[in-house]
Amino acid sequence: MQEGKRQKQIGSLLQEEISNILQRMGLHMIDGGMVSVAGVRVTPDLLEARIYLSLFQVKDATAAMKKIEDRNWEIKKELAGRVKHQLRRIPELKYFRDDTLDHVFKMEELFKQIKPPASEEAE
Repeated sequence: MQEGKRQKQIGSLLQEEISNILQRMGLHMIDGGMVSVAGVRVTPDLLEARIYLSLFQVKDATAAMKKIEDRNWEIKKELAGRVKHQLRRIPELKYFRDDTLDHVFKMEELFKQIKPPASEEAE
């Protein structure tokens, strides 16, 4: 089912605010890697927000996700203070790992194995 206009608006708002909150709380850098909010999908009833986090060069992705989930209450509390005038109820926050970057790097490696770089072909 396609997202409605209001869902997209709320998703964009939450993505921006949660990204700022993670940065302020120091959760945007974990284990020498970078954590960013790749996207936010909101359910049609606006009561649940699925937050997709992109983890770049994070050594232990599971531990990084756990660290963020452990501070969920704190994140939600600050989010409530920032968006209280735009939303009646703050949605339940659920975190998921966005592994799109992993797939991109994997595909690039496969393409490199299939076709050698152009400089090798010229010789």
